[in-house]
Amino acid sequence: MTPAAPSHPSRPSRHSDPAPRQPAAPDTTAVRREFERIHGRAPHGVWAAPGRVNLIGEHTDYNDGFALPMALPQRTVLAARRRADGLLRLHSAQGDGRTTQLRVAELAPGAVPGWARYPAGVVWALRERGLPVGGADLYLDSTVPTGAGLSSSAALECAVAVAYDELYGLGLERPELARVAQYAENAFAGVPCGVMDQMASVCSAEGHALHLDSRSLEVRQVPFDLTGHGLRLLVLDTRVQHDLADGAYAALRAGCERAAKLLGLGALRDLTEPELPAALAALPAELVPLVRHVVTENARVEQAVARLAAGEPEALGPVLTAGHASLRDDYRVSCPETDLAVDTAVAAGALGARMTGGGFGGSVIALVPAAAAPAVAAAVAEAFAAAGFAAPAVLEAVPSAGAGRLDRAGPGPVGGTRPGPSDQLPGAIS
Repeated sequence: MTPAAPSHPSRPSRHSDPAPRQPAAPDTTAVRREFERIHGRAPHGVWAAPGRVNLIGEHTDYNDGFALPMALPQRTVLAARRRADGLLRLHSAQGDGRTTQLRVAELAPGAVPGWARYPAGVVWALRERGLPVGGADLYLDSTVPTGAGLSSSAALECAVAVAYDELYGLGLERPELARVAQYAENAFAGVPCGVMDQMASVCSAEGHALHLDSRSLEVRQVPFDLTGHGLRLLVLDTRVQHDLADGAYAALRAGCERAAKLLGLGALRDLTEPELPAALAALPAELVPLVRHVVTENARVEQAVARLAAGEPEALGPVLTAGHASLRDDYRVSCPETDLAVDTAVAAGALGARMTGGGFGGSVIALVPAAAAPAVAAAVAEAFAAAGFAAPAVLEAVPSAGAGRLDRAGPGPVGGTRPGPSDQLPGAIS
């Protein structure tokens, strides 16, 4: 798992505003100051990468399909300084107070335990590509909740990826950075995720959702103006922790790959809705619901993009709710807490709601009229209390910018560019 998240907001009352009570991102000045205290020198820069929510398109990315995520204001902030001695020194504000020290040349899958395997995995993945990267001092602080289905691991990986890209003058394009981070999570951390989380973290644009083709990595920025349409997107964290490295996620992916092979397809993305009935009839019973979910979920992504492109974000509601039903009944990755949050939110006035993320716990997103947001949040909290569940945490999802450097040009894309003449780092930095 990634470093533990900061404490969650308390349960909202019926008259409270459900907006997040934690800062959207750690303070850059404070991060620089802590870096100097821990590592004894000033960092060469400060970078950040966001968590994400996925509006629709769940478990489609590893099937070469489509997704519609957006970046969150909550993000992991990283101060970094290049080293010439091959040491990688890692310290997290959410850790146990100790600094992890590793030798870059000795990094290998399975050799780094705990949260440190995510940043170390990115350095290893860059070296696996033959890129000339070495050591660094890193200090991380994050406001992305962990285990909530908001891609805290991708935020951590992508912060390291964009920092290393600039520290070592690699000049990688955004999709390449996402692939590096995904490879780190797959091969080093042992989580067989698709690429959607990392693409959302590095490629998102403020005020937009990201229409992603997971096969080509082509993206389209789709305007998503919640405020202008009197809407809010709430994230209801059920506090049910999930760990995608525990085997259940891998089993789902393996089932999808088996089904594609039986159907003679490169991936389930190649199966269309009109072809679905015949395909399902040809598959073993245990694979039928997996395939039905993936094909119909790809179709829901296209429906959602069309409604946003038409300037009708409120029309997303039924698409979200239908997506949750598919995740619950076909993919079977929901749980009592996420189901209760969805049902209660819709009954209390949400236009639509669904589980977001890999499943087995995590968070629910609810699209709500702005005026109804406090009542929806309170209704979910009360339903959880009545059911004996832990009180959910609530934050607001605002379409935000992707990863970038904070202490020079502000947040925004840096991938695909090399430092300018005034920003060049010395060839050997100790």
